[in-house]
Order: sequence, then C-alpha cells, then structure tokens
Amino acid sequence: MTGRARARSRGRARGQETGPPGVTPSQEVCGEAPSPEVELVGRGRTRTAPGAVASEAVIQISAGFQQVKIGERGGRRRDFHDAGINTRQAIEHVKESKTGFSGSPIQLKANFFKILSRPQWVLYQYHVDFKPVMESKRLRSALLFQHEETLGRARTFDGALLFLPQRLQNTETVLYSETRMGEKVQITVTLTNELPPTSPVCLQFYNIIFRRVLRMLNMQQIGRHYYNPTDPLNIPQHRLTIWPGFTTTILQYESSIMMCTDVSHKVLRSETVLSLMLGLRRQTSEQGFAEACTRELVGLVVLTKYNNKTYRIDDIAWDYTPNNKFKRGDTEITFKEYYKNQYGLDISDDNQVLLISNVKKLGPSGGPPPGPALLVPEFCYLTGLTDKMREDFRIMKDLSTHTRLAPEQREERLTRFLGNIHRNTEAQTELNTWGLNFDNKLLSLTGRVLPAERIVQGPRNYEYNPWQADWSKEMRGIPLMSCRPMENWLLLYTQRNFDVAQALLQTLHKVSGPLGIRMMKASMMEYEDRQESLLKTLQKFVSPTTQMVVVVLPSTRKDKYDSVKKYLCVDCPTPSQCVVARTLSKQQALMTVATKIALQMNCKMGGELWSVDIPLKQLMIVGIDCYHDTAAGKRSIGALVASLNHGMSRWFSKCVLQSRGQEIMDGLKVALQGALKSWAKHNKGLPSRIIVYRDGVGDGMLQSVVNYEVPQIMESIRTMGESYEPKLTVVVVKKRISSRFFARIDGRLANPPPGTCIDTEVTRPEWYDFFIVSQAVRMGSVSPTHYNVVYDSSGLKPDHMQRLTYKLCHMYYNWQGIIRVPAPCQYAHKLAFLVGQSIHREPNINLDDFLYYL
Repeated sequence: MTGRARARSRGRARGQETGPPGVTPSQEVCGEAPSPEVELVGRGRTRTAPGAVASEAVIQISAGFQQVKIGERGGRRRDFHDAGINTRQAIEHVKESKTGFSGSPIQLKANFFKILSRPQWVLYQYHVDFKPVMESKRLRSALLFQHEETLGRARTFDGALLFLPQRLQNTETVLYSETRMGEKVQITVTLTNELPPTSPVCLQFYNIIFRRVLRMLNMQQIGRHYYNPTDPLNIPQHRLTIWPGFTTTILQYESSIMMCTDVSHKVLRSETVLSLMLGLRRQTSEQGFAEACTRELVGLVVLTKYNNKTYRIDDIAWDYTPNNKFKRGDTEITFKEYYKNQYGLDISDDNQVLLISNVKKLGPSGGPPPGPALLVPEFCYLTGLTDKMREDFRIMKDLSTHTRLAPEQREERLTRFLGNIHRNTEAQTELNTWGLNFDNKLLSLTGRVLPAERIVQGPRNYEYNPWQADWSKEMRGIPLMSCRPMENWLLLYTQRNFDVAQALLQTLHKVSGPLGIRMMKASMMEYEDRQESLLKTLQKFVSPTTQMVVVVLPSTRKDKYDSVKKYLCVDCPTPSQCVVARTLSKQQALMTVATKIALQMNCKMGGELWSVDIPLKQLMIVGIDCYHDTAAGKRSIGALVASLNHGMSRWFSKCVLQSRGQEIMDGLKVALQGALKSWAKHNKGLPSRIIVYRDGVGDGMLQSVVNYEVPQIMESIRTMGESYEPKLTVVVVKKRISSRFFARIDGRLANPPPGTCIDTEVTRPEWYDFFIVSQAVRMGSVSPTHYNVVYDSSGLKPDHMQRLTYKLCHMYYNWQGIIRVPAPCQYAHKLAFLVGQSIHREPNINLDDFLYYL
C-alpha cells in the first residue's frame, strides 16, 4: 500500500478544518440542526432520500467564538494534549538514562531551531467578560484594545483569555468602551493565573506568538498549518496549484526548548464544486443526479478562498439556493447579497444548491454547536487528489518535483524561512517585545547507526545492502524457510484474459521450484466479466479442500475485488490472491511479478519466508492498529496481530468491529486472549514476555492509551490465570510526525542510512522515546518513526528495545526489504484496512492463523 493510501485510511484528511465555516471569525453562515426526518448519519448521508435542511430551520448569523483554554482553539496543533503525560517516571530502569550504545556514531542535522532567549518574567493570565455579551471575537478585541494605556502594547487575546507580561494594578479591572453604534460596553478583566517561565502554558503561549509572526509574513492558516498563497507553484497541465507552507511546533525537548519546523504543501485544484456538479449533471440522468452528487461530494474537503479555510462536505441542502435568506443581526439577507457586500463576490448561478458542513465546535460561550454551516459550491475549491489522479503517473511525477524535497532542498527552504523572519522588521519587533529569539541554523546532534541484520532463509543466511534496503536479488534461488505444497488450487479468469492467466500459471511453475514450493497444476475456471458471474463461479467451485484461489481481474474495479474478499474471508474461508490483468501484461516484468505472487500465496497458506536473529526467548510480539469504516458510519475496526513462534514468522490475526466512538481495546481484549491461547497451543505454554506495539495513535490520544488501554491489556492477560504474570511492554508508534534528520555524507547533506537511531536532544524528557530511520528512499527526505514506551515492566535495556524494534522492521512478508514500522503494526493495518474497505464484517475464525490479508 502506498503512503497516501495509508494516510487516507486514517480517516480525517490532513488540514481538515472542522469548525463552522465563517465568513470571518465573527460571522459564520450557519443553520440549526436538521429535523429528525433528515437526521444526518455516517458521512452526512440521510436516512431518507437526499434531503434538504429542514424547512423550519432558521438560517442565521452566529459567532464562532468559544471560551476554551489556550492551545485548544480549532486549527492549532493538538500536540499539547499529550503534554504533561510523564510515563518515564514510572519506568525505573530508564530514569537515569534512556540512551542505547550499539552501532556506530553518525553526525546528523535535524529540522529543529533552538530558542536562544525567552522571557524570564511571570506571564499573567486574565479572563475577560463583556457586558452586554459580545459574540464577535473581532469586536471583542477592538473594544478591549481601546485601552492600550492600561494594558500596554505587549498583549495576546484569544477572545476570552488575555495574557500580559505585567500585572495590572488590581486583581479585577473594570474598563468601559463604546461601539461604533454608540453602545456602552463594560469589560471586566480578572486575574486568574500567574505563570512562571517553566509553565507548560508558556510553551503554548510561545506558539501563539509565533503564529502571529507567520501572519506578519502574509502566510494564511489552512487547517493546522500556514501557507503562502502569494508564491504558488502552478501545474497548469493538470489544473493544479501548490501552496508552499510550514508546520511549526515549539516544545520542551531533552535539554532545551526548540521549534520543530518542516515544509508542508497544500495541493489545490482549479476546479470548483459547482463545475464538478455541472459535469455530473451532463453525465447522469435527472433522477440519478442527486445520488451521483451525494456519492461524489460527501466526504470531500474543500477550500473557500475568501477566508482560506477548509471544510468537509457532510451533505447537500437541496432546498437551498443563494437566493434563500438568513438572519443577520436584526435583518434578513440573501446569501447572494451577503457575499457581494462582505467580499465583493458575485454569484453567477442563482440555482445552485448549497453544501452542508456539520459544525463540531462549541457555540458562543461554550454553548451547543450552532448547527450545520452552508457553503456556496461556486466558491468551494476542491483540494487533494482523486484516486484517478493518484493512478496517473504523469500527475504524480510532476507533483513530486515540487513536493518531494531532497535533504539539501529542505534545509535550504527551512533556513530561508528563518532568515525571512529575522529580516522582517515587524516580526522581529513582535518577538523582541516578548523576549523571544530563535537560532537561524538547524540543530546538530549525534545519532547511531544500528548494526545491519543477517537474513535467515531456509538453509542459508545472507547480508544485504542496507542502502537499498531490499534483498530481492539476494534471496533468488534460495529455498524459503517453510513452504506449503499447492495441491488443490483454482485460477479464475475472463475469456479475454485467458492468455495472461496461462502466462501467469507457466511463470508461477517456473519460479516456485527454486523457492522450494511444490506446485501442482491449477484448476482453471473461466467467468464472465460481471460481478454476479464471478461470485457464482466462486460458490460453485471453491470447496473446503481448496487451498488457494487466484483471481485474474480484468480491471481495478473495487466491487469485484470486494466480492471476492468478502466471500472467501467470511462465507467460505479460503486464502485468495487477486491480480489485475494489466499487471501481468508486461512480459519483461512477469518473472518479478510471479515471484512476488508465489511468495504471497505461500504466506497466505501458512508458509514462512525468512527471519532474523531474535535473541529473546519465550517472547510474543503484538501489533495493534485501528481503522474507521466510512461505509458504516465510521464504525471502529480494531486489528490485533501476534507472533506465534520464536522466529516471528507465524502470526495470529484477529479483527473486531465496534460501534462508533467505542474504545478500541474493548473488543481487542478477547482478541488478545485468543492470541495467548493460540501461542500456548503452538509452544506448549504461555509467553514469559509480551511486547505490544500500538499504532494508529494520533495527537491527543496518548492519555487514553496510558490510562485506559494499558490497564485493559493487563486485565486481559490476567484472565489467563492468577499466577500468570509475564513481563509487559507497551510501545506507541507514530509515523505522522514533523521531525526530519539529515546526515552529511561525502560533503553534502543526504538521508541517513537505514538503522539510524536517535535517542538524545530531540526526544522528550518526560518520555522513554526514540526515533528510528528504518527504510531507504530514492526520492525526497526519509521520514523517521517515533517510538514511545509508555509502560515497561520487563527491564529490557533501551539498546535492546531499539535493536528489537529495528529487527521487526525486517519481518514484513509483503516486501523483501525493511519497512517503516515493525511488521506486526503493518500486518494489523493491512487487516483493518481490508475489513474496513472491502469486507465490512469480521473474518472467519478459520483464517486466524494465516496472513490471508497480504
């Protein structure tokens, strides 16, 4: 699976703004919640026909202001939700040191900039009340800042909380302002907290200051990050535009406070939602237009350029057009008049229906959400890429020239960014006002390159070139560790694909011999190019004695693939392998393709390919990941994969489906018990050591893992017997991080070699964490993986933990090389993704001991 597909499988799109789509922060076009007759479910689809906003729903202007703690407002990074979680203090053997020692040292640079100086004074936090209540944040700020002589020039106000570097004379200060309409307003400023320089809130405050600096550089916030719309990268042949931007986060690291900065890109399409809808109208009938629009639009993320915000489309308001009126203050105004008056935008199509984006933020003063927001399709630009675009080699190649930056390009872009800040007078004045000063060069640090692993394959073991991180050449002609004879298997094909099916069969027989796979002739079955015919052929010829089913698909149509997997994973449990005919049509690549297919077929039947040396005995490795099934209202799907033998070459797999919002470990407790029972059956006893790699943990979820999931894992283990107390380690795996590392090789900046481990300087002092660069990349900058040990009763040395983690990155049987995460994490993801994308039901228990989802 591609990295993009994996990112899509995580659910929420990057940069997605879920708050009310306001015309300005103080004026949002929104409506009340729909009536029960058209209750929104799942991804915004209605329980009835594609409906409209209820006729009695009153459209009104409502403020988007909410009283929240600093750092929690929409669009800001959620890294701070993980702040204050100190797991290291409970792990005795790493209190003094969490650094390893294996491998050779390597000099690195990282995309971190030190804060050279910061405020040493107390920061005073005030709560601000307005009487009468002022909903508009912009108006609140204007009224408050009429009193500069009292508050001073150095101040930060987010609509509810005011931060000052000096204390006001009184604990409660009452000020009086007047609006343009002559309305008298009483402002009460109350001291609520005094924050020393060491307070975590100060770090959040520094981030707010720096975001203000980014706005001074004319950068626009979209979602969580800031982009420069004045310097776009245009790809006119594909009607695409890229806005360059940056991600920034200021946090406390091992020895100093630093800012982690990385390059980001926002891909925009020149196409609006209105043009997409007009295209659908030309392609479909009048009756099918509504269904086609709902299918194509719901779930998409769009950008409204008039305020540079992104929104997710949740439904379509079929009864609303720009000529509908909504209440703005005491008067009613049409959408068409509003956009003309507010932004000078003319709506060309008065008959276009409006789009619904559900509001998830709280309403004014912490009240309930004001209701679904309505958007004009003509002003909504499509973002991101469609699946068809991703399959277009030319589009992806042209995009990569702008977005896949080599280490030297990335360093140049980052240092130029900091240089612009240092040269900008307004930005420097702002930073100097608060006493902040950033370094202008990347952080230098020392990492370690872990020793290369030897691959054990059948009777031989061999080394590989770690820079290639691929041992497909080395493994040729060597028998696999264990092979399952293929005596009763089927090959299904359509009439026009008979030749490629025959070529595949001949090539499989040619490559299987050297691998040690005994392959009998397949029973070849023809089916018509229809989903019903394919399913009937499976039902007729697949029997309980069938070992494997290979299906040559005429196209990449998802429905046929889904029907094969659903039937063979649920109704008639049989390992299966699907391959698109186009993949087999390239004669020069057929040997390579057939070899990969033969390896996958052997795995899915219970065979073993290779292994690495694992010194620890009686060890069970567990990988956990989750996926949200968008076809079933974002129902949670949890997948657990656990090793069954010492060589980590046999795996137990279990997938559980849960209701939306249910904690992932609720269903996986039974799965873990099943894994332990299966391990005991294969090894005549229970493991003495269990290491759990928990993938799929986003920002703000760490507390839930520590407080809820770890106790659930321990409780699940205790059910195996009161006297059973294995050593347990729980590791949180994060891939979506901004950290990047570069090595100076042959006088130039390059990607560090696979096996590079970083456990100093850029790790967090309150965590037992480390980074590993495990894979090699041919283009762009390599992405490290962050590992955070949140629980450990095993006493395993940090060096051994790092070495074991790197070893497990070699054990993914779908790729003859090193991958970015430990194999059980990737297996768990593949299983959850298959169920969420294609099956939508729990797989048959007869497949639990097989890697049938590769």
